[in-house]
Amino acid sequence: MNEAVLNDAIANPRNLGEMADADAVGTVGNPECGDMVRMWLKFTEKDGRKVIDKASFQSFGCQTAIAVASMATEMLKGRTVEEARGMTAGDLSGPLGALPPMKIHCGQMVEGALKAALEGGEGVKAEKVEKVEKAAAVPGLQGNLAESLGEAAGPRVGKVKVVLQ
Repeated sequence: MNEAVLNDAIANPRNLGEMADADAVGTVGNPECGDMVRMWLKFTEKDGRKVIDKASFQSFGCQTAIAVASMATEMLKGRTVEEARGMTAGDLSGPLGALPPMKIHCGQMVEGALKAALEGGEGVKAEKVEKVEKAAAVPGLQGNLAESLGEAAGPRVGKVKVVLQ
């Protein structure tokens, strides 16, 4: 593994965050470890072909998943949809070097999110916007935490005590 590239991707993730004007979004989770990757894609036309103009991501998981997703969003810019469909987990994590066996699933999650976005992004523009809006409406970690603390009805007054078990 190329530790310098990995450390830079972890410390300075590129294209992190939601993309409000995305044409497609794909989400993949790993039930074994609880990690999740969501990827947004924005397309443009170039020489009569559909090309990825921008890509962004969110990752709820380990640092390797964040690093792979960050590298992948950079690699995807300028690629045609066909080229992106042909990319494997190994291609997407390639700049980081060989991943340890227990981290290979990180590349597979990023590949899955990309493929899910590409499959879902082929419809009519209105359908794409609806999918992105639905994805944005899904509560994030902060919303889930607020819900679990009973804050869905309004803000909590006072302190929150966290008890580790």
